[in-house]
Amino acid sequence: MSGRLRGERGASAVEFALVLPLLVLLVLGIVEFGRGFQVSGTLSAAAREGVRVMALQNNPAAARAAVRSAASSLDPAITNAQITITPATCPPGAGTTTVRLTIDYDLPLMTGLFGATFDLSGTGVMRCGG
Repeated sequence: MSGRLRGERGASAVEFALVLPLLVLLVLGIVEFGRGFQVSGTLSAAAREGVRVMALQNNPAAARAAVRSAASSLDPAITNAQITITPATCPPGAGTTTVRLTIDYDLPLMTGLFGATFDLSGTGVMRCGG
């Protein structure tokens, strides 16, 4: 009887050794996805804040500063080169013209199991003048 129990324990250990890598990979994937989802939300909020400043103040430098401030929790930080504003300025009296602000961000992955980086973007659109 004890030999049979020892054999079942051995089989359980082998099964656990086979399943463990899959479980670890699943947990790491969930962590990476959750972090990416959080960064995506931050990028969207920062783009909305930046386009709001651009539409109201017609100041690209202030809009970029608003984006960097709203996304200050990101590491690495957003640079001006990652922020695109189209058109560059709101034309005077252009009540129906819209301005678009897009942030392109390369999210460095923590584990490296799924690649080195993941491309994310956030976009905000607003009518010039608010």
